[in-house]
Formats: sequence, structure tokens, C-alpha cells
Amino acid sequence: MPTAVEKQKLYYLRAVDLFQDLLPSDMAWLDSVTSMVNYRKGQLIYSPDDPKEVLFLLKKGKVQLYRLSTEGKKLVLALLDAGTFFGEMALVGQGMYGTFAEVVQDALVCAMTRHDVVQLLSTRPAVALRLLETLGQRFLETQTSLDALAFKSVKARLASLLLRLARQKGDGVIEGIGHQDLAEMAVALRETVTQVLDEFKALGLLDLGRLRIKILNYDELRKMAEE
Repeated sequence: MPTAVEKQKLYYLRAVDLFQDLLPSDMAWLDSVTSMVNYRKGQLIYSPDDPKEVLFLLKKGKVQLYRLSTEGKKLVLALLDAGTFFGEMALVGQGMYGTFAEVVQDALVCAMTRHDVVQLLSTRPAVALRLLETLGQRFLETQTSLDALAFKSVKARLASLLLRLARQKGDGVIEGIGHQDLAEMAVALRETVTQVLDEFKALGLLDLGRLRIKILNYDELRKMAEE
């Protein structure tokens, strides 16, 4: 009989979107080849010089992927929630693209070696397809973020960011993200982000709470994102 810890690990593995619809035998194999590690807020899971070729599976918490500019400014590429994965670029020979992975909310992470990932992808094409779809989506989001930084105002960048975060959740509610997080993701001053959020609230676009934002008017927020 599996122990309570083993049952918990299998539960977390089944929650990863990459592994949906896998057979029980596949899940048992995943359980045997993955290791679980707890990380505290502020810890780096990897950095640009990290040589590891590992796929990380986020079970609990939040992880921020970002780069640093030559001036030392942080450009946040993604804020990941439980149930997803990261580190995949190293597995396709692309290194980490100068990327840091930092824990922003205490996290539980499983790790798979390149060898085990290749074995899984070669025998389960559906998993390989989902991995490619995610790679494509993340590349598109990164390109969109870079375009916004080059051509859009802080107000438009923040509107675009809120729409993207709400789309990831699917219910129009963004939780667990503070003003400083948004400022780093939009590459803006925290004070400026707070002012813009208050302006959006006054216009009836958002409902603001502590570490909680609910979008009330998608159409108007989209217009702001296009300015």
C-alpha cells in the first residue's frame, strides 16, 4: 500500500496539466523517477549559469521567471502557478536563455531529468504535443511583453498584463500578486502601478482588494491595452 506521502506526490503529479490523461502505469513510473523539493520564498531554483537539464513541475506555490537587463532591471517573463512546469528550454538545448526562476510563494517542486523526460516524450506523443503548445504560448507571451516594453505606455502595459494574468486564471480574478510584483512584470515603478490601478478602479474597470484584483470591464481594459 502506498504511504500518505506517496499518495500526496501522485496527487500533485496528476494535477500537472502536462500529464493529463496518462495511464496509472505512467503515473506510477513518474512517481518513481521524480524527486520532490520544498523551496522557500526568495530562493532561486535556477539561474542563467545553471548547467542542470531538468524539467521542474510546480506542485504548490508560485514561481517567477525573469531576466536581468544590462542595467540590472528585472524583466518578468512569467508568473507560474501550481499545476504547470518550467525549465523546459534546457531540455531542447537552449539553456535557460539568461533566465532566473525565483520562488515568490513557498513552493513544492518535482524534478525530472532530461533522460526521463525524453523517455516519456518518445512513448507518449500527447505529452510531447502539450509541451510544444506550451513552449509556443510562452514564446508568444514573451514576445508580446517585449513589444509592449518597446512601444507602449505604463498604462497600456499594465492593462495588457492584467488581461493576460486574468486569462491564465480563466475567471477574471487575479490573486496572490502584489503591486511590486505587477511593477516588476510591467517594468514600472511601484508607485506608478498603484496610481494606474487606482485610476482603473475609479473608471470601474477593476475591483481591488488585498492581493486580489477582479476585472469588471474587459472591453474598456482592452482599449486601454491598445493605447
